[in-house]
Amino acid sequence: MTNNLLLGRAAVAAGAIVVAVVEFALLHSAAGVDLAVRSGSSTRQITVAAVIVATVVAALAGWALLAALERLTNRPRVWWTSIAVAVLLLSLVVGPPSGVGGGAKATLALLHLSVGVILILGLPRPRPDRANR
Repeated sequence: MTNNLLLGRAAVAAGAIVVAVVEFALLHSAAGVDLAVRSGSSTRQITVAAVIVATVVAALAGWALLAALERLTNRPRVWWTSIAVAVLLLSLVVGPPSGVGGGAKATLALLHLSVGVILILGLPRPRPDRANR
């Protein structure tokens, strides 16, 4: 993997983190959306740290999947896009949890969509050895 590709993918991951943090700040702090998950009698507050960790995990998992697909398949972008879109849709269907209010559900869905779209569109940059084909 070339340095330009590595730096480009790292920039995409960093961009996804920045977007998630800004959205969280705007919707949670500025708009006052309560991001609390209630489970039975307990309540867990979703923090900016949790948003950062989730975004980092998604970016690294996506990057690893894409790298594996680039080594194992002839059409890594097609496979990457298909799998990544399926995972994004699954994350929207499975989460957010049922103990979350309407504003929090919309906020979490927006976070998932924003991060997902950035990673899906940004990570699969053309490789230099394949750019001229």
